[in-house]
Amino acid sequence: MQIVKYIILFFILVISTLIGRLMAKKYVHRLEELEDTKAALNMLKSKIKFTYEPIPDIFKEISKNSSKNIGQIFKKAEEKMEKTTADVAWKQAVEETNNNLKEEDKNVLKMLSKLLGQTDTDGQISQIEITENFLEGQIKDAMEAKQKNERLYTRLGTIVGLAIVIVLC
Repeated sequence: MQIVKYIILFFILVISTLIGRLMAKKYVHRLEELEDTKAALNMLKSKIKFTYEPIPDIFKEISKNSSKNIGQIFKKAEEKMEKTTADVAWKQAVEETNNNLKEEDKNVLKMLSKLLGQTDTDGQISQIEITENFLEGQIKDAMEAKQKNERLYTRLGTIVGLAIVIVLC
């Protein structure tokens, strides 16, 4: 009977530690997605500037070359452009995609839709650069949050697990 009790206590400790690590990973994933978004926007800027391809074609290519969550934004936007304008499609795609971005990150990305597909290449490129500058600030915030909270949640999960084990002993 004691062995079963100790096994259960061990699993409680392991599960609480894993929950803490899982909560800490969301900060890591947010930072990665913001950096991937910035890289994708840089690719978008280059494609608009040098290839003069239609935006849906550019989005399709970026969706293939980007990480899963960020690529989904571009893929959904490209699919929605068949039925609606580029700016509306982009806003809807940013809203509908499941990712680790916060609402403020999504608002920064939605800013891109203002001139997307509506102005000449210079206007679109300048809007992308503005969005990249705002993303740079979001990346700095995400890095600070990651450094601050990653270790906190990892340790907190372990400490809560230990506290539960001690109480149940």
